[in-house]
Parts: sequence; C-alpha cells; structure tokens
Amino acid sequence: MNTSVPALPLPSGALIPQVGLGTWPLDDDEAARAVDTAVGLGYRHFDTAENYRNEKGVGVGLRRSGLDRGQAFITTKFNKEWHSFDGVRRAVEASTQRLGTEYVDLLLIHWPNPDLDRYVEAFRGMRAVQDDGLVRAVGVSNFKPAHLKKLADAGLVPEVNQIQLDPYRPRRDVREANAGLGILTEAWSPLGKGTRLLAEPLLLTLAAKYGKTPAQVVLRWDIQSGIVAIPKSANPQRMAENLDIFDFELDARDLSSLDGLENDAAVSDSDTFGH
Repeated sequence: MNTSVPALPLPSGALIPQVGLGTWPLDDDEAARAVDTAVGLGYRHFDTAENYRNEKGVGVGLRRSGLDRGQAFITTKFNKEWHSFDGVRRAVEASTQRLGTEYVDLLLIHWPNPDLDRYVEAFRGMRAVQDDGLVRAVGVSNFKPAHLKKLADAGLVPEVNQIQLDPYRPRRDVREANAGLGILTEAWSPLGKGTRLLAEPLLLTLAAKYGKTPAQVVLRWDIQSGIVAIPKSANPQRMAENLDIFDFELDARDLSSLDGLENDAAVSDSDTFGH
C-alpha cells in the first residue's frame, strides 16, 4: 500500500497535501478519534471549521497522536458574523484557542454571503492576520466566479477555493475561474454526497479494471485533475483506502470518461445559502 501523499505549493509558500481528512459532521469526540487514527495511517492534512463545532476535537486528536505541529496542515473556516476587517482576527483567535495551536495553515471564508456584501473586507482582514503569522495561507470556500472576480477587482486573490465537486458535479466554470487566477481548487464531499456516484456503472467497471474501489477511482481522478480532495470518514478501513491511491494511474481515456459523467446533481447555491 502506497500512502505517500504529494503536496502542492501555495503562493504563500505553504505546501498543502493533496488528500486530507474532512471532519464534518463529526463531534469533538468523534473528530479526536478520527484525527488520531488518521495520523497513524499517514494523513497530515485536516479540515475543520467554526461551524462544524469540532475544532477542539481536531486539536485534541492531533496532540493525542503525537504528531509534530509542523508536520500537520490544518484548515479552518469562519462564519458570516466575522465578515469584517477586525472580525476576522477575532475569529482566528477563537479558532486557534479551540484548536490549541498558535496558527492555522489555511484560513477560509466559509461562504461568500453576497447579501451581506462584506467578503472583500473580510479578505483584507485575512491578509492582515496572515501578515501577523496567525495563518500561513488564505482562501475561500463555495465562491462562484462572480465572487472571485469581485475579490480580484479589489486586488485580492485567494490561494484556495474549496467547493462541492465530484464527477457528477465537476464545476467546470468555477475551476476555470480558479485556474485563470492561479487559485487551487479543493473538493469537499468529493465522493458524491447525496448521489449514487459510487454505484455508477462506469466507476464499477474502472474499479474492477484497476483493482481499486469506486471511491479510490474518484479520488485518483481528483489527483490527476490537480484537485485537492478532503473525503470525510471515521471508519479506519475507509480512511486507509482513501489514502491508498498513489500506486496506480488512470489512463487518458478513462480520465476523459470520468470527465464526461456530469449530470444535474444539485449544488448548494452560495448566492442564497451560507452561514
């Protein structure tokens, strides 16, 4: 089993492991157990958020594992109440206190909440806490091309945009906008939450061809597409399988076939939903 996870460089100089552990909707105790187990399996990238209410558990799990803080990549996100220049600092200070760490590797605006129209100011606040060393890299989550353009017009470019993305929902418009600005695309729910993606006949065929599970084929598609993936699992066997995707490669034809799976699976609309 090969679980050596490649890391991609961010403009800030931080290196983000291309596969991480998602922690929604685990509570503190579940998150602590999952993170501790994940470290032993080879995970070094852990994704949490203020809204998940499990930052404390993620921190406990990391300390319990004995992993050196410098080897862990921690992402967290903040809610709309902190969408202001000074609010971001309060949000980060609260998150680091819950995590029990001095800094966060990647800080994201969780949702744009365009009705508030304060995410530009929030991003300016993120640059300030980045300059002060409270966070290493800054980005956004669930931003559409129009939201990214508004930031770019203000001279602000996120390092990462974390979006709902899987072969049924390839989000080509957002990925194209990300690429045009030099923003790394990260996938939440990469295994097709709310769909029958893992029972898709093409995936079953490819899983048999490569001697892998359908989930491993999907995650390999992410890797070869230059996407960072953060599958959530608290099951040690599945956690191990999700990391065991670096000893095979999808050929160009199969990669193209997966690119063609797009359907009308719903995507959370960040123009109307957000917290």
